[in-house]
Amino acid sequence: MARADKNKALLADTNPPAAEPPDRRDEGDRLAALYGLTPKVESAVIAAIESDAEERARALVGPLHPADQADLIERLPKPQAARLILILGDGLDAEMLAYLTEGTRDEIVDVMGVAALARQLPDLPTDDAVNIVEELEQNEIDDVLAALPATERVLVEEGLSYPEDSAGRMMQREMVTVPSFWTVGQTIDYLRASAFQDAEFYLLFVVDPSRNPIGEVRLSKLLCSQRPRRMAEIMDGDFRKIPADMDQEEVSILFRRYGMVSAPVVDEHGRLIGMITIDDVIDVIDEEAEEDLMALAGVGESNVRSTLWETMQGRSSWLLINLVTAIIASAVIGLFDATIERLVALAVLMPIVASMGGN
Repeated sequence: MARADKNKALLADTNPPAAEPPDRRDEGDRLAALYGLTPKVESAVIAAIESDAEERARALVGPLHPADQADLIERLPKPQAARLILILGDGLDAEMLAYLTEGTRDEIVDVMGVAALARQLPDLPTDDAVNIVEELEQNEIDDVLAALPATERVLVEEGLSYPEDSAGRMMQREMVTVPSFWTVGQTIDYLRASAFQDAEFYLLFVVDPSRNPIGEVRLSKLLCSQRPRRMAEIMDGDFRKIPADMDQEEVSILFRRYGMVSAPVVDEHGRLIGMITIDDVIDVIDEEAEEDLMALAGVGESNVRSTLWETMQGRSSWLLINLVTAIIASAVIGLFDATIERLVALAVLMPIVASMGGN
């Protein structure tokens, strides 16, 4: 109760009008608690950062969903974003890192430092941890891996050993596996007694003694089945296994075609090594769609923090090609000056022809 009262006090306006009750929160803070990130919340956070009101900044940012926290970091100017990261310190929600764009995440990691990042990674699912580490420079990867606890280091190193943009990179190692001879009651008791209470999962995988997946059981079916029934009786044997080296775009096609929520990932020997969930596939679909659109437009990835020089580098090659082709076209037109002088109507038609040729 004391902690809750403290948070309420921190969220209260620092200088409330005398006519208002002392415990009344301003509208921006109320929206932060109800609806997440809003322009008023953003303004309140900026004001707290500029006035060095660190406790107030923590109280405003803390209740936000990690996705909203990441959005806030993306919106803030670079100095204020760096300041906010330092204010949050070890209270930073590790999940927020997974929602940041690659460019912003690199900047945040530079501010946090390798040691702080290594403390945050064990709180993330392995697929998110691998996704963050793989985007670092090689020397930073080595430093982060050296600072990780042994168990997490092995999992991250294993994920990095798979080809880039493969199922092995996007899979998570946290999953529930049970033998086929277990009963429903044994399985439920196992889940209650283990560390799965805080985990989010939709499927249980039934494996043989060699850890080959032989079936899957939806959580809803498990809970609705009688306790004496064996897992072999209620499992669905018609499921699709994903090879660890399958390209992530092919994985997204499978999920889309068959309406899958999650799927087991197997190694070259058919042994279960992880699983892929629908949220990972949605990220891949968004990423692939963005890459295709940028390729069509001839642009590269950038964000609001990109410098003028970085933006110019991404566009200069295409602008140069356009300039060269325009010069060539002008030279060709120059060869027909006499014809154009005799038929002035040709000059009127030239922009029409050029426009149609570009489509």
